[in-house]
Amino acid sequence: MRAPDLAIYPRAIPLLARQPSVFVAPLLGAVGALALGALAAYVTAPLGGVGAGLFDFAARVFYSFAFGVAIIQADALERGLHGTFDAAWEEARHKAGGIIIAAVGFWFLVMIAEYIGTLFGLTGQIVLTLVAAFFLIYTIPAAAIGGLQGNLALGGSFRAVRADLLGAAILAVVFIGIFEILPPYLVGIIGQRVLLSHTEQVLVQALFDAIALGYLAFPFAKQYANLAFRP
Repeated sequence: MRAPDLAIYPRAIPLLARQPSVFVAPLLGAVGALALGALAAYVTAPLGGVGAGLFDFAARVFYSFAFGVAIIQADALERGLHGTFDAAWEEARHKAGGIIIAAVGFWFLVMIAEYIGTLFGLTGQIVLTLVAAFFLIYTIPAAAIGGLQGNLALGGSFRAVRADLLGAAILAVVFIGIFEILPPYLVGIIGQRVLLSHTEQVLVQALFDAIALGYLAFPFAKQYANLAFRP
């Protein structure tokens, strides 16, 4: 088991300053997710919300694809290449099928784990969901920069996590802290100082989510590349 390369976490900041277009794909993902959410409310409201889960699942897959684009661009920048958004988008477009199938597999397995966990109560639900997400954390990088599809990307993630449990654990903690906890916390602080409507709160959090994913694209890309391509 190798020691994780933690230098990418501070190095991601100047890399982002050099090429802020890394944020473009996550922003597009946030806009797409918001649009799907609004469409779901419009379409499923007459049905009492039936079918809203499908729209939510589609939004997660769309967001994952956008994150894949950011990971491709971050990987290029980290390797010292020009790393433009256009080049990353073109590469992601060619790999779209694999990335989307991998994202579907990721979210499907996480939701299955969450469902099975409900049989053991709230604690079991949380634990099983976190375990599934932990071992599948490299699924999108495996598809985006590894070119693996479907089950191969899921398996690639499992092998990468097993090869560096500490690095994956650090990445998971940083991901939860920066993407899951920090954006709503910041929105709450802003809401205490500035009166925001619900729509404004959603938009501000979407912006923070996109910024978080743009930053996280670098450690996701670097850590997976180190495990998959570099001895």
